[in-house]
Amino acid sequence: MNAAKVILIVDGSPIMRRVIERALRLAGIDLGQIVEATDGTEALALTQQRHFDLILTDINLQGINGLELLRQLRQAEATSTVPVVIITSEAGESHVLEALSLGAQGYIRKPFTADQVKEYIAPLFRMAALA
Repeated sequence: MNAAKVILIVDGSPIMRRVIERALRLAGIDLGQIVEATDGTEALALTQQRHFDLILTDINLQGINGLELLRQLRQAEATSTVPVVIITSEAGESHVLEALSLGAQGYIRKPFTADQVKEYIAPLFRMAALA
């Protein structure tokens, strides 16, 4: 049985953070706790205070953007293996390739459906359970 997950959602829009949380619930992800950050700086600070099972981030963030956040997460020992999925309206192939080269586990374009969220995120938790 999978334990409930602690997920960090990083997006400047409170509405989008609610949409992402709702999509996770509709996808059947066992959510223990959702923690929110409005920008990359806040997200980094949160990851230094506690462990997350998954981080979902936009690219367009104030201060530290999502790609720089991902770069810094991969450089820190505590977060180097935490799955990160980019959820953004930045649809350019260069952004997708950069995110994947930095170690993102997936890339979901806004607008998205709960099925897309499930397709990318549910396997991450199955893989973690096997590790």
